[in-house]
Amino acid sequence: MKNLYQFGIALLLITAMAGLAQAENTTYGERLGWGADDRMLILHNDDVGMSHESNLGTIEGFAKGFLSSCSTMMPCPWVLEWRDYLVEHPGIDNGLHLTLTSEWKQYRWGPVAGQSVVPGLVDSEGYMHHGVQQTMKHATADEVETEIRAQIALAEKIGLPFTHLDSHMGTLFYSPAFFERYVKVGIEKQIPILIVSGDGEGAETSDPALRKRLQDAAKVVWEGGLPVLDHLLTSTANTSDPDEMVKALIENLHNLKPGITEIILHGTRPGENFHAISASGGKREAELEMVLSDEVKRVIAEEGIILTTFKELMERRQRIK
Repeated sequence: MKNLYQFGIALLLITAMAGLAQAENTTYGERLGWGADDRMLILHNDDVGMSHESNLGTIEGFAKGFLSSCSTMMPCPWVLEWRDYLVEHPGIDNGLHLTLTSEWKQYRWGPVAGQSVVPGLVDSEGYMHHGVQQTMKHATADEVETEIRAQIALAEKIGLPFTHLDSHMGTLFYSPAFFERYVKVGIEKQIPILIVSGDGEGAETSDPALRKRLQDAAKVVWEGGLPVLDHLLTSTANTSDPDEMVKALIENLHNLKPGITEIILHGTRPGENFHAISASGGKREAELEMVLSDEVKRVIAEEGIILTTFKELMERRQRIK
């Protein structure tokens, strides 16, 4: 499988800049039973469980807004609070935000599998590395797979329901060897994974070989029985102004292409201590306000955009022989 993922898997999922020619000129949305012109949207909130404030924002986004999906960082300290909410509110489309890095300066976490089991995933202080490059330099693919499986096992042990897998900071997408293990575990366990193969939102690659390899990666996942997304937007606007954030999202909604699109957010309701974790609180709160916007809700309805979930994608995939 390794040869399928060389030359820039990260380009596909981190920046969503690669455009792929779909087999038979159909979107994956159409393959899953929607119409050729239908536009499906997964509005996805990352970093649940990272902090109490992350949980509050996600809860508000589901209860009062139009979030359709989210994913949880299993090594983080506020997972049990989120687990309890999920138990009390079954049906939320919650994934596992597979975490191999610990990026904040003074708010850190270590691997679920344990330092002695995956020593390449920890730094000199015993926490996961701050950045993707350090993880790629020091960790082996075997250690990454061990940690992926440990995070899945922990979710199962504590009764945290999950519908899909994705990657915190995109670490699993930068390394062909890491990506191969991510695909392997998803197919083996029949858990949908975040993978995009479609007409990317940005500059299309002119390298035919790269296009073919990216298409082949999505084909492996599809033929392994899992759904595939058509498009991915990894950000909305770089602003802490809620009005500007709403404007940016509405523009994206007007420009959605046929198929399945995921838009990734980090909606948070920062409290008095969140600034000690990250300076990103203003932007995260603006993304939450965007999710609560009546104007955005109106545009979704007027555009005929269909909100969907990974759970629905998998249910549709399972009906296809």
